[in-house]
Amino acid sequence: MKTFIKVFIVSFLCFFVAASFGVVAFLKENDMSISENIGFGYAGKQEFSRVLVNKLEKEPKAEEVFESLEEAVQNSNRVNFLLLGMEDIRTDTILLVSFNEESKIADLVSIPRDTYVHRKGYNAGDQRKINAVYGNHGVDGVMQTVSYILDGIPIHHYAMIDYDGVIEIIDLFGGVEVDVPFDMKYWDDTDDPPLNIDLKKGRQVLDGKNALDFMRWRKNNDRKGYIDGDLGRIKAQQQVLGSLSRKMSDNLLTVVTRGYHYLDTDMGIIDLIKYGKGAIGMNKDNITFHTLPGEADYRTIDKRLYSYYVYNQKGIKDMLEDIYNVK
Repeated sequence: MKTFIKVFIVSFLCFFVAASFGVVAFLKENDMSISENIGFGYAGKQEFSRVLVNKLEKEPKAEEVFESLEEAVQNSNRVNFLLLGMEDIRTDTILLVSFNEESKIADLVSIPRDTYVHRKGYNAGDQRKINAVYGNHGVDGVMQTVSYILDGIPIHHYAMIDYDGVIEIIDLFGGVEVDVPFDMKYWDDTDDPPLNIDLKKGRQVLDGKNALDFMRWRKNNDRKGYIDGDLGRIKAQQQVLGSLSRKMSDNLLTVVTRGYHYLDTDMGIIDLIKYGKGAIGMNKDNITFHTLPGEADYRTIDKRLYSYYVYNQKGIKDMLEDIYNVK
């Protein structure tokens, strides 16, 4: 099995799955060769992208209002994608993207890797974290677990992007502007890939490698890290997302020609055409970030103390009712 990026950029997947695949499909449907259209320079690529957008873009419709979450899940046009970033056989990053192609609205729910789940027969402390599910049950098991946590909403598809693809895409767009909250300095030659993070505090533009380091960072070698633990890292990922997404909508052809082969997904070409055409015209104002409602907690299992993120079911229902437009 391929080794995937430890922490991966949800913005690329959100836009790539939804928007750029539609452009690929459009080219195929019209018997147009991508290779024949990438030789006319950067300005030409942008103009070509704008022509495609004009052909495919449709006006968004108002999102339907529902009386209950059960009704919304059954009748909503939303499609839910599970995005995973891997650390060997553990899911280091878990993100749900809920996308309504008619209203062009997307909601992104970050799920902390330490979220507490107790599976029958898996009683060890480290087995009670959601990041351990993949090693025993694969992608299907993670999809079922996330659906269970999120009140049974369906998970329709999954997607992954590899390590090289993340760096490549960020560099394609000239880096991402972020605000590094404090000096980040950490090295570990035993990590895979090896970590050598050295970022200074302040607002700055990070290239692909340093942006990846920014998202992977947990703590310095002196063990000073985010006050709110993994939630701080989730905020860093979302900051990269916001910065990158602002650069992508006018450069669909660049994303397609350079990013297509980095994606690993269960979606077929019919799915890609459908979702891609529906997402053309999205912008940053159509995307809302959420973090799974809950709080950090410690539990003793077999005389050993473990840190978990314990989700709040009432808070989750409230969040889902907001996402699904339940009034």
